[in-house]
Amino acid sequence: MEKVYSVPSTKHEVVGGFCPGCLHGVVVKLVCEVQEELGILDRTVCVIGVGCCCITARHWKCDVMNAPHGRAPAVATGLKRMAPKDTVVYTYQGDGDLASIGIAETIYAANRGENFTVIFINNSTYGMTGGQMAPTTLVGQKTTTSPYGRDENWCGAPIKISEMLAAVPGSYYIERCAVNNNANIIKTKKAIKKAFQYQLEGKGFCLIEVLSTCPTNWGLNPIEAMKWLEENMIPYYPLGVYKDKGAAE
Repeated sequence: MEKVYSVPSTKHEVVGGFCPGCLHGVVVKLVCEVQEELGILDRTVCVIGVGCCCITARHWKCDVMNAPHGRAPAVATGLKRMAPKDTVVYTYQGDGDLASIGIAETIYAANRGENFTVIFINNSTYGMTGGQMAPTTLVGQKTTTSPYGRDENWCGAPIKISEMLAAVPGSYYIERCAVNNNANIIKTKKAIKKAFQYQLEGKGFCLIEVLSTCPTNWGLNPIEAMKWLEENMIPYYPLGVYKDKGAAE
């Protein structure tokens, strides 16, 4: 019988860690597949933020460093600048980490054009700590700290990270994807691979934002969560390429 699927050689064969229906596992697999296809495992370092992204440490076979909350881009900057030139560095962060306490580090790493890759998971909530309102929580969305829904007059509008970083002169490639269906999963993998390839070419700062679900804190089952993402998150956070300097070269 022909073998049609196997766990990437760049990923430990561990089970679970994430809540049922969580899409972190899909993104982890895509990143591992890209590492395998590019043959970069033995020279890759992942810097993980604080939150559900910490769980990914048990999955990566590459070297892993855990940064203080929000400081993954700062740690990645130091690693990339001081490590051997062929070292591949990427951060894996959630919205509570990158878009809140880590927004300054993210913006300035992009502005300096630091040559590493950021995988940014946007599930519109603080997942690990109990489902509090995040900078990306949608207007009207209920969380444990906004039980009546996010009030734009009180809390401001949800932050659009991809649009913001696309406006920063030093950023090179910014794309927003989703992993809610097969077609979007395929597009997400292509975007992640392009971001790593640009790093290998020394192009500069690349960020891939991935819209994901959090069924546990949203209070929905996995199927309902997929539908909620499609009907609510994608209209506010449109998918697509927001910046690609390489396309114009």
